[in-house]
Amino acid sequence: MLYRLNYLLITGLMLIMSSLTHANTIWIDVRTTDEFTAGHIEGAAHIPYEEIAARISEVTTDKNATIHLYCRSGNRSGIAQQTLHAMGFKNAVNKGGYEALLQQKTGQ
Repeated sequence: MLYRLNYLLITGLMLIMSSLTHANTIWIDVRTTDEFTAGHIEGAAHIPYEEIAARISEVTTDKNATIHLYCRSGNRSGIAQQTLHAMGFKNAVNKGGYEALLQQKTGQ
């Protein structure tokens, strides 16, 4: 009985982790903490671009995950994209600047 309960618990946790890891799209804000605090895309993780290599595993270890990166202008997110590509994350995409993304979302 205990073995079955442990099996179900572990299987359930694996399914939850799998769905988090393979979720549609991961958004990462690579700006400074102050910039992130001032406003960010809802649900975006915050990893400053200079820390992306050391901290990407906090968000995903799936090298096939679609990762959207943004900053203020697209420069830092481009650097983060290159770093992730060098690490084998081939679906990392530089989405550009935060303000431009907001304008796209609101249709302005």
